[in-house]
Amino acid sequence: MRRPFALAGVLSLLLAVTVGCTDRGADGDPADGAGNSTSLPEAAGLLRSAATELATVKTARFAIATEGAAESLGISAAEGVITATGEAQGSARIEQSGLPLELQFVVKGDTLHVNGLTGGWQKLPLSTAAAIYDPTALLSPDRGVANLVSKSSGTTEGRETVDGVPTYRIKGTLPGSALGTLVPGVSEDVTGTLWIGVDRPLLHRAQFPVPGQTGTVTVTFSEYDVPVTIRVP
Repeated sequence: MRRPFALAGVLSLLLAVTVGCTDRGADGDPADGAGNSTSLPEAAGLLRSAATELATVKTARFAIATEGAAESLGISAAEGVITATGEAQGSARIEQSGLPLELQFVVKGDTLHVNGLTGGWQKLPLSTAAAIYDPTALLSPDRGVANLVSKSSGTTEGRETVDGVPTYRIKGTLPGSALGTLVPGVSEDVTGTLWIGVDRPLLHRAQFPVPGQTGTVTVTFSEYDVPVTIRVP
């Protein structure tokens, strides 16, 4: 039964990773304002506003990419949608026992549906994954991204465009106590950068170094509150 638990660990990363650090925007735009911090809003205020706004989010689309960390994390890429009620749907490229796997997954009710482990869809009890990760965590106001942002601190470095959205880039400290709820096994503080929207203070991009490793994980969020329908395969 190791495979379901390995998948549960991957699911925890798919649905919960959030934090960041880079010098260019998602569209490849150079950072601006980095040397003019006096004209930028303070990070503390931006983070408070983001925490409040994120607590109201009902749905979001995410995309995850790893660099130099696929082997240690067991995942190279993923994308999908998630709801505040804990439903999710998406795909992932993972590594298991050194072999690449292409997976599709659906979380609905108390069941995790997976395609790619064997020939066709499998149904697993969500409790298998919940023992390691609760899929409602990402958009939970008390445990999810809103909680992580509210407990983070940093400095506003500049403005960048992330997938066409103007954002403020904040470099700071993400506390392990909050991050550990989202990323099982992480207990130490991480230095990273968060990209918070200028017009609506939502987290649009995040990236963090994997503790104890040389790799990084980058997460992009988009399509906040766009209605989604999660269908069971």
